[in-house]
Amino acid sequence: MRTLRINAERLWGTIMETAKIGGTAKGGICRQALTDVDHQVRDWFVKACEEIRCAITIDEMGNIFVSRPGRDKSRPPIAIGSHLDTQPSGGKFDGIAGVLSGLEVLRTLNEADYITSAPLEVINWTNEEGSRFAPPMLGSGVFAGVFDRSFAYEREDAENKRFGGELERIGYLGKARCGNHTLGTYFELHIEQGPILEAENKVIGVVTAVQGMSWYYVTITGCESHGSTPMNMRKDAMLACARMVEAVNGIALNHAPLAVSTVGLVEVRPNSRNVVPGSVIFSVDLRHPDDDVLHQMEKELKLVVDKISSDMGLEAELDSIWSSPAVKFHDECVGIIRAAAKDLGYSYRDIISGAGHDAVYIARVAPTAMVFIPCENGISHNELEKTEPEHVAAGANILLSAVLARDKAAQLSV
Repeated sequence: MRTLRINAERLWGTIMETAKIGGTAKGGICRQALTDVDHQVRDWFVKACEEIRCAITIDEMGNIFVSRPGRDKSRPPIAIGSHLDTQPSGGKFDGIAGVLSGLEVLRTLNEADYITSAPLEVINWTNEEGSRFAPPMLGSGVFAGVFDRSFAYEREDAENKRFGGELERIGYLGKARCGNHTLGTYFELHIEQGPILEAENKVIGVVTAVQGMSWYYVTITGCESHGSTPMNMRKDAMLACARMVEAVNGIALNHAPLAVSTVGLVEVRPNSRNVVPGSVIFSVDLRHPDDDVLHQMEKELKLVVDKISSDMGLEAELDSIWSSPAVKFHDECVGIIRAAAKDLGYSYRDIISGAGHDAVYIARVAPTAMVFIPCENGISHNELEKTEPEHVAAGANILLSAVLARDKAAQLSV
């Protein structure tokens, strides 16, 4: 049989079409989980999959499973997945390219009248980003047994709206039990969210692992006072925050070049121009591919928070809100992606993911691997996020080739 290729023009058009749902003036997307626009893109996705005669299952976390039957109903499905939700000022491709490439794989197989032995699935996971409901990857996390469903349902956004209530409100509280579903293999395509592939002029990143990550909230309590308060009599929570942010940056520099640290959220109270801040809450994101080094970074964070608050006579509380250990992907699945890149003539390199993905949790319950494609200047989680049509097409062709190779390998092993 001839080597199958996806329809690159159709895939790009699909991505651009869905980018209008929640599209921003700067060309990005604001489509946070369980909002009205998330509802709209879910409806679009379900309709598109029904048009190619696929069955739709929605579980109790709102995860959407699109099923294409295979010849052998007894085999667990080979799945392609990612997410359609975005950051508040997100781009057109983060996660989205992965889901819609999966849809394009199914469309291509339908047009070729090609029936795999194993069933195939495309999955849209709920709340991968975690920008509205923390922690991230809630849908895949409950599926993989990392989180309890009740824990997920009780997560609240900044307006104290609960995850469970919002899931029901948009009509995507499904009946299928989350996690009561075996996956034979899982592949995920994503933009790199880093500059390496572009800098080295590589088209495909063969993702071998994902680095460990830890998220914290730091709450600093000082004393509100008028802006006329003498400097030596203040208990300024914002000043303590500034010193801690500097220290958080230093923690990553202490473990260069692989460590990174980020403070991306700060809430100042009472947030008035002529009042010395009485309290500040800020987030800390620590990452490293070696769990031992990550744990050392966490210890250093506790030390600097304690020291700065003590030196300034303030109170500080450090709360761990999410932790994800480093993950190594399935050797055979990684090898299939590497072989596909070679066979299809795409330049490639092995790479470790610096960001978390649904694949991190699904790797706990199924053989898993990931494909990266370049993004311009490494920019993501940003309305300026950009990748080239030919790179998206290359990634989708890798998915198609990997699915067929995995299906064939499983047949031979029976």
